[in-house]
Amino acid sequence: MFNENPELIITSLDKQIWDEELENFVPKNIFDVHTHIYKWSFNQDPKKDIGERNFQGKYFSEVSMRFADQVDQLLMPNRVVNRLSFPFPFKYPCNFEGSNEYILEQTKTLTENKCLILINPNMDKNYIEGLLLKNNIKGFKPYRFYSKTKDTINCKILDFITEEQIEIADKFGLIIMMHLAKKDAIADDDNINDLIYLSDKYPNVKWILAHCARSYSAWALEKGIKKIRDLKNIWYDCSTVCESDSIDALYQGVGLEKIMYGSDDMIGRMRGKYITFGKAWSAINSDNHNLALSHCDDRMTFIRYEQLRAMKRGIRNSKITESEKQDLFYNNAKNLIDSVNSRN
Repeated sequence: MFNENPELIITSLDKQIWDEELENFVPKNIFDVHTHIYKWSFNQDPKKDIGERNFQGKYFSEVSMRFADQVDQLLMPNRVVNRLSFPFPFKYPCNFEGSNEYILEQTKTLTENKCLILINPNMDKNYIEGLLLKNNIKGFKPYRFYSKTKDTINCKILDFITEEQIEIADKFGLIIMMHLAKKDAIADDDNINDLIYLSDKYPNVKWILAHCARSYSAWALEKGIKKIRDLKNIWYDCSTVCESDSIDALYQGVGLEKIMYGSDDMIGRMRGKYITFGKAWSAINSDNHNLALSHCDDRMTFIRYEQLRAMKRGIRNSKITESEKQDLFYNNAKNLIDSVNSRN
């Protein structure tokens, strides 16, 4: 499957960007806190093969840990990558039990690789606590698609994860990977107030705000981060954020010790870039634009490379040391994950 996949071919442009810009920036040891491990069959929508994510079924129908290893070695040669992985949050109808069984099976023999389970607000407490007997589970992955309100855009945090579920996470000191909803993301007052309330009430929960607190451009961080920067139990990943201003705003806003690398694969290995304009952001790729590009090399590289470029450029203002860079790519994540105690 891997060798025959047309989406996984290194072009001369990819090689040039890696060799000239990224080879000396990316450390040898990496802990990726945002990787999706899944089977396309867990998406039970009968129309999935003509839907917006049909590329997953066509090119990435099964993403195992071995497949993720192969992708990492292709895109980041000679790196050792460990992961915090979790299922892909397909829209309803999604096979949650199959998704969680698969991530447990894929990580059970890998000492340094841990996982989160995919949850929804209707999930039975006994099912969740039963899964937690599996020692490689480090927390929960809720998602806005599962909002009780059916509004997947403007839902609040407690619309797609219940306080009962957060209580379980607090009891065991677990991680919750949070992809914020609402158009203003971390600049939204509801999100800010909810994070302050939940952090105070459930101090043992370790929140990771994905995608720079879902701030693909800097303005949301510049507006909102100062209101939550002092919360001790919130961390951030940089997955698929491709704007250096946004990365810099996060560096300056919370400090490097709370930030971690994530790939968001198999999204990060797609070709294109997340771009921003006004207060909007979106993914651009070779199939969804009509830009006139005859004046330049019009090829696109991997979103992961664009993210790594942004991380490198965003660091310029912070002037971090090699040791701090290792913290960003490995130690911060390892320390956070190790802080979740064994339950066996």
